[in-house]
Amino acid sequence: MQVPTVGLLERLRQDRPLVAIELRPPRSDLSAAESMDTWIDMNHAIRRLGHLDTVLFLTDRAVGKAEEENLHHLTANLAGEFSPSRVVPFLTCKHTLDYCLMFATRAASHGLEALTVLGGDRSVGPPRCVEHAYQLRQHIRQRVSSLQLGGWAAPHRDPQEQVAFILQPEFEAEFYLTQVVSHHGVLSVERFLDEASHRNVPYPPVFGVFFYRSANPKTLEFLARYFPVPATQLAREFDSGVSAEEICARTIRGLRAIGADKVYVSNLGIRGAAERYRKIIAAVEG
Repeated sequence: MQVPTVGLLERLRQDRPLVAIELRPPRSDLSAAESMDTWIDMNHAIRRLGHLDTVLFLTDRAVGKAEEENLHHLTANLAGEFSPSRVVPFLTCKHTLDYCLMFATRAASHGLEALTVLGGDRSVGPPRCVEHAYQLRQHIRQRVSSLQLGGWAAPHRDPQEQVAFILQPEFEAEFYLTQVVSHHGVLSVERFLDEASHRNVPYPPVFGVFFYRSANPKTLEFLARYFPVPATQLAREFDSGVSAEEICARTIRGLRAIGADKVYVSNLGIRGAAERYRKIIAAVEG
């Protein structure tokens, strides 16, 4: 497959599906040896994924956990291996404002075109430097006007409320990602899409899809703190012998059926991420 050279926004607006990937850098509390091993694994994964038609999102303080800086690894170890137009770091408000503005400046200086700017979990870790993510996007826009900025939406909530947030002048974004959704909750996504279409939202969305590896009750209970988890339905699917890749593919196919054809997949891990990605794509298209 030929790797596209178009920028992020152009790719999001193309009339063809996209399955992007969300990867998580190493936790900052790992030992030096553990951290190095994880970065080596991520380096290999990104190099393999770089040959595919995808976009890479790198998290920042996923589920409230402190992570090593995603931007440092990208710029230090992967120059020329993955097109900057297809790398989109996350930046949460869980840093000082000075750090966030310097992060954005560094990202632009290294050729990255976009950042996804999120609030970050209020319940753990350091406080936010601003109350809401849109305020940080406003600061970044004033400092680095060239960057394309991504926002956030939660399709499981009231669609009129969510769309109203997106349409506010101060939203300050060119695209937005969404909370994780599932084929078991596709009706809420459809209502959200209908409202966004009715009110002419101009920004392209990228819907979150979670790669569930099992229906372990403790894991699903933990995940349910952050997004709605269809635990009963997932347990039924896994018990019937459906593979993790097929379950993920069912969500992607379900979203495409209602017009949500741009998604990002979370929880692929690092080791074997490219192979799991290929299996998911084969299940989607098979």
